[in-house]
Amino acid sequence: MALSRRRFLQGAGALSLLAGRLSVPALAQPAPVGDIPPILFVHGNGDHAALWMTTLWRMEANGVPRERMAAINFIDPLARTDDKVEQAGRSSTEDQRRELAEAIRELKQKSGAARIALVGNSRGGNAIRNFIKNGGGGDISHAVLCGTPNHGVYAWDDGLGNEFNGRGPFLRGLNDGDSEVTAGTAFLTLRSDGFDKYAQADGRFVGKPGTPTNVTTEGPALKGATNLVLGAVDHRETAYHPRAFREIYKFIAGHEPSRIEIVPETAVRLSGVVTGTPSGAPTNRPVPGATVDIYRVSAETGERIGGPLHSSQAGADGHWGPAQVDPSWPLEFVLTSPDAVTTHIYRSPFPRSSEIVHLRAARPLSPADSGAGAIVLMSRPRGYFGLPRDIVLFDGKEPADVKSGVPTDAVTTLRLAAADVGRPVAAIFNGERIVMRAWPASENRIAVAELTY
Repeated sequence: MALSRRRFLQGAGALSLLAGRLSVPALAQPAPVGDIPPILFVHGNGDHAALWMTTLWRMEANGVPRERMAAINFIDPLARTDDKVEQAGRSSTEDQRRELAEAIRELKQKSGAARIALVGNSRGGNAIRNFIKNGGGGDISHAVLCGTPNHGVYAWDDGLGNEFNGRGPFLRGLNDGDSEVTAGTAFLTLRSDGFDKYAQADGRFVGKPGTPTNVTTEGPALKGATNLVLGAVDHRETAYHPRAFREIYKFIAGHEPSRIEIVPETAVRLSGVVTGTPSGAPTNRPVPGATVDIYRVSAETGERIGGPLHSSQAGADGHWGPAQVDPSWPLEFVLTSPDAVTTHIYRSPFPRSSEIVHLRAARPLSPADSGAGAIVLMSRPRGYFGLPRDIVLFDGKEPADVKSGVPTDAVTTLRLAAADVGRPVAAIFNGERIVMRAWPASENRIAVAELTY
């Protein structure tokens, strides 16, 4: 059934903050969670577990114990061009199904539950459906698919081996039958009202402008599922927006959440994994020997306040931390990885703890950066920049490299002159503001303002 929620979602009025372990003030206890099953969160194409950080924090703020939740980190998160042909640094649908099956087994064993809930964004929903369809339904009570291209990003007669081709064997197999869901598991789909770049009638977002994709904005909906339209959210926001959180929680818990905001902790511990991009492809493979230094910085100038709060070197498994920080401190992470650009990552304060603060070095300096004194990026991992939907200001101006209309850009780049090295640069997205420093490109450094919302 389709329940359309077409209110335009403006700005960041509903947006909140991030982090980890449950520590709710005595006078603000959430409603009892009852029999909510353990929940495994599944990221999308090229992404990693850290994108679920704010969702996990909101779940905790509603009384879901942290130990009954997990977020998978697929080893090679990018899909192959042809699902049946080996491709370095990329995974097949079978690779993802196998990794997901192991993560489900681990969470069931850890929690002692007979069945768990799965929540996936984009390609993560493909893996969820593949697992359930091919014998795993008995392990899964609920499946929430957020912005999943269930009928393809396109449906063409060429490139049938691609996982995202609605006419290809993979999606035709998942969609075969009178119902497109598996009996015994409750299915929910969440989709955008026209703002999902992978659910568009025109092929311009997949490199073929003017060519019909044979897919519509209703592509993520499934026959037999509960299908909700969230409004003008973008592809990633179908999973990570507070509006999506409400529907995810309500569907699994059976009642409304008691709060949407994130409840801060008094003490915050952060840790994660350093991963890399061999051959230019983002992976979740660990980078041994990478170093992570964390500084407290001024919210107004981005300048460091004192020496490093934490310094560590990633081991063979890529893990760094834990670091103890105050929930009110803006932070600078300095990531130094072998054969990669030194990356200065500026973040808003972390209100809660997290073990999935995963770090990747920024992209290497390119010929387009030649002659620039400093390269600074503004990155939005949990969504895209939408103009004129959002307020996006970078160093006091609307970025020239962010396109208007359907949101498609998650990173914007600013190249500064040599005279600007060392000065503060403000990145503003709706209600979030991060100030960083411009580091010299001549030293193979890039600064990134990584937004929380």
